[in-house]
Amino acid sequence: MQKLVESFIAAANAFDVEGTLSLFATDAVIDDVSVGDAFIGHTGVRQYLERFFVGYSTSSELLSVEELDTFHSSVRLDFTGDFGHEIGILKIAINPTGLIKRIDADLE
Repeated sequence: MQKLVESFIAAANAFDVEGTLSLFATDAVIDDVSVGDAFIGHTGVRQYLERFFVGYSTSSELLSVEELDTFHSSVRLDFTGDFGHEIGILKIAINPTGLIKRIDADLE
């Protein structure tokens, strides 16, 4: 899971939407409480990445990864961008093929 998280951060920091999207299952969901919306499937995940990562020039730094079990982790990130600075928590679930199937995101 650590490698997947690091790949996600590297691709997102490079504003590589296609590369980041390749880490997600086609039916993945990002549910972000801090923005009050859920983003469903590759179309939704793309919108999320373009709006909140590319659109706000977001840069993420990994603070910690806690592997809860084989398929679930809690990730703490330091976000900076045009919005300022925030610490975020991502609850990441992967499917058996190792792709992200769900992220529940919130800010500390």
